[in-house]
Amino acid sequence: MKDIGFNFETTYTNLPRQFYTELKVSPSSEPETVVINKVLGDSIGLNLSILTDEELATLFSGNHLPVGAKTFSQAYAGHQFGHFTMLGDGRAHLLGEHITPQNIRLDLQFKGSGRTPYSRGGDGKAALGPMLREYLISEAMHYLGIPTTRSLAVVKTGDSVVRESVLPGAILTRVASSHIRVGTFEFAIQQQNPEVIQVLLDYTLDRHFSEVKRQNKSLSLIQAVMERQADLIVHWMRVGFIHGVMNTDNMSLAGETIDYGPCAFMDAYDPKTVFSSIDHLGRYSYINQPKIAQWNLARFAETLLTLIDKDINKSVELAEEIVNKFPEVYQEKWLNMMCSKLGLFEAYESDMQIISDLLEWMVANNADYTNTFRSLSQLERPNNGVYQSETFQSWYRRWQDRLQKNSESIESSIELMKSRNPAVIPRNHKVEEALESATIGNLKPFEDLVSILKEPYTERAVLKAYKNPLKTGSADYKTFCGT
Repeated sequence: MKDIGFNFETTYTNLPRQFYTELKVSPSSEPETVVINKVLGDSIGLNLSILTDEELATLFSGNHLPVGAKTFSQAYAGHQFGHFTMLGDGRAHLLGEHITPQNIRLDLQFKGSGRTPYSRGGDGKAALGPMLREYLISEAMHYLGIPTTRSLAVVKTGDSVVRESVLPGAILTRVASSHIRVGTFEFAIQQQNPEVIQVLLDYTLDRHFSEVKRQNKSLSLIQAVMERQADLIVHWMRVGFIHGVMNTDNMSLAGETIDYGPCAFMDAYDPKTVFSSIDHLGRYSYINQPKIAQWNLARFAETLLTLIDKDINKSVELAEEIVNKFPEVYQEKWLNMMCSKLGLFEAYESDMQIISDLLEWMVANNADYTNTFRSLSQLERPNNGVYQSETFQSWYRRWQDRLQKNSESIESSIELMKSRNPAVIPRNHKVEEALESATIGNLKPFEDLVSILKEPYTERAVLKAYKNPLKTGSADYKTFCGT
């Protein structure tokens, strides 16, 4: 195969063998390209343009691997809906770590590439629709400015996948800072070998947190992970994103959004919103996401107790001190974010009340989360529909008075709001339309939607067809753990 710039230098396989299994990718019978992210490829030093469609399909199906790739699957554990389970990459193969021209180390992973020792009875395959969903949503998250894994390619395998029906099989190529999860540490502690958890700790610090203080490596890592997770969840809350399955095996220590299974974006603001078909109790609802992040952080801290201090009681005390700070850390970040959505500079005691009153009004009036904040990001007062109510008008006057207290100009407030409040998000019904068309061979709606979502903060006429929620039936929308 032509040299397109792959530069593999894989360090993960220097960890103890318990953490991974080397194995080959299952061959695809008739690989065919569906979507190739050449812009991402260029940004990480890969010249995909010199390959033909056939060569791209051969590459991203794993039928012909690039020089330096060493395919393996990772072992990890996880708390799934609160219940501990031993897991691993049941249908994923890492090609290794690609070093970009900017000297950035990135994991390249195939998803849907065949059975592994961790498949637990599964076929190791993936259907085209869910792989395209991850491609679309992960790219949308990137352009929204939210830390996320990226999607480099989706290819059809030519093989069928049997789920509720027979579906076309596909493989997604995912790019990530790494695939080290809270669940990786949960797996390590189950080995009951202090050296194993110590090696993983050192590796994670070297790979992702070289800047943190090292007086106590374990506590430093817990603190650093807490900060990144708080930042990430605040981003999700900013755009109304609901991950849907915040199990500990889906919590990346790099602070990136990972695994786009039953995820969705909220239309009408309701903090209790849940889309996942299996989340019957609302564990991973919109409003619970920060609480679950803290719960996951506590599970992570538990894996490091033996390394924090020789006195286990002292370890528990020190770890709890950090984990218990999460609500305060998160609340400060969340408040700053919400103030930016309303164009508020500095900090005033009245800010929290202004924010709370707006959110309560939105719930009471079934107001769209994205469109409400974007409407406020204009110089004119919104007056149509629900904005005509006296409750809103009264709130608007209080907000305007607060804006006058800013040290910055009104124009600066508007600019800030437009940079924090997207004009367009992946509306659930538009996502479904795009995926349904793509699975029957019509890629245009999918390609159009991907293109639209590359400029989420820029107003333009073409957005009109993408900005509004589905008028009927949106409350019944369900997502599934298909990826």
